[in-house]
Amino acid sequence: MTAAVEQRARGYIVTDGNDHFAVPVLLRYDPDAARGEECPVVLHFPGAGFASADREIPRALLEAGLRTTCTEGAVRVWPCGRVQTVVEFHAPGEEPLVIQFDAVVLIRFLRRTHAEGPAGEPAVAAAAHEPGPAAATSAATGTTPTGAPG
Repeated sequence: MTAAVEQRARGYIVTDGNDHFAVPVLLRYDPDAARGEECPVVLHFPGAGFASADREIPRALLEAGLRTTCTEGAVRVWPCGRVQTVVEFHAPGEEPLVIQFDAVVLIRFLRRTHAEGPAGEPAVAAAAHEPGPAAATSAATGTTPTGAPG
């Protein structure tokens, strides 16, 4: 049995206007709950009335979207500058949900998911799965890829 990885984050909802408002987001990766080959990352919005349903995104899509624009089904992820990442969800009959995150938060979370390893496999060293923009994010935040001051 593999432990689930959870991390609290702050997302910024992007609207058609110039409004951006912060919302709490709980990122969750549970290899034991995998359906098929890929275990999704679940974004849960505690207390946010606008998005009562959890949203799922494949971990590989989230990782790839840190480096370049990627789309799979109704989900699109892309880098926004050097230190932000945008995740966009489209659901039939609903307005798109566009959330902006600090990329370093997503990188740390993804690193932890790889340290736990996928269901049925031993844990893999996080450095082997380092997401691409870690170096750029590290330079912007003044930390090394492991999070230590640089």
